[in-house]
Amino acid sequence: MTAKAFISGCAGRSLSADEIAFFRDERPWGLILFKRNIGTPEEVCDLVATFRDILDDPDRPVLIDQEGGRVQRIAPPHWRNRPAARFAGDLYAEDQAAGRRMAWLHGRLIASDLIDLGITVDCVPVLDVGRPETHAAIGNRAYAEQAELVSILGRATADGLAAGGVLPVMKHMPGHGRATVDSHLSLPVVEASLRTLETTDFVPFMALNDLPMAMTAHIVFTAIDPDRPATTSPVVVDEIIRGRIGFDGLLMSDDLSMKALGGDYASRAAAVLSAGCDMVLHCNGVMEEMADVARSVPELAGRAAERAAAARGARKPPHPLDREAAEAEYATLAERAGWPPAAA
Repeated sequence: MTAKAFISGCAGRSLSADEIAFFRDERPWGLILFKRNIGTPEEVCDLVATFRDILDDPDRPVLIDQEGGRVQRIAPPHWRNRPAARFAGDLYAEDQAAGRRMAWLHGRLIASDLIDLGITVDCVPVLDVGRPETHAAIGNRAYAEQAELVSILGRATADGLAAGGVLPVMKHMPGHGRATVDSHLSLPVVEASLRTLETTDFVPFMALNDLPMAMTAHIVFTAIDPDRPATTSPVVVDEIIRGRIGFDGLLMSDDLSMKALGGDYASRAAAVLSAGCDMVLHCNGVMEEMADVARSVPELAGRAAERAAAARGARKPPHPLDREAAEAEYATLAERAGWPPAAA
């Protein structure tokens, strides 16, 4: 089950002959799906099965960003619409037990949706601490503006996912909440002091540092490394993520095709791995870019291979669930949280 140190996207709802040949030759560690890849449940299952068949690996990781709110790749009419994380945060502010339960059910029910499709990794929870100035690219994807609350609800969501047989990926390490621009479009720069970051932004990641997987942020933190974003900064990865935060799981980059990063795709991929990340993430499914990334990444080896194996090994079979009862309970809690909004 050899693999190279990257996760790839694909272009459509089924794999082209070129994509099949690419995956067979380059052997990415995983595949990530987006809305462009989602058709009927049967089409998604076929896409996932084809990817795994190519690599002769029935449990090859298949990832998705299924958060709720505006970031949900599977959606009506085939799947339920679910609220953004902030709704659980609002409910928690009124009733702690109810908010925690909503967050757990959110993860557990999403896991049920995903595991039926063969999707085994969800890039959730978002552990960014919201702030008044937080860019809308994060917005209500953040549970709250209090680090402790983010930690509690992030843990509940991660536990719900794990109970459903899906691996969680916490993001965006070491914190995206202070960004005032969208890293999909430009490079955010955060000028907060290290002390401020340690007592706010880093807190949820430290609280959940035992999770098996995490994703970096394409953000410059001037107090740590004024010249490089976290994704490509050896200082941020070694001293902050591995050191102060204490995360020793599988660390992947955020998407290489985002405009926050400069240079060609080969140099971006090389910089990610040189910084100490274990895995390169490339999402947009553009074959030329995929090929540049694949040429620039090695076979998984050493600690990166060990972390990748540990992450895969952390996934357990789903616990039993009465889905009808769970959906009904979740709907009641979501309504208490104000979702769906009256105008919806």
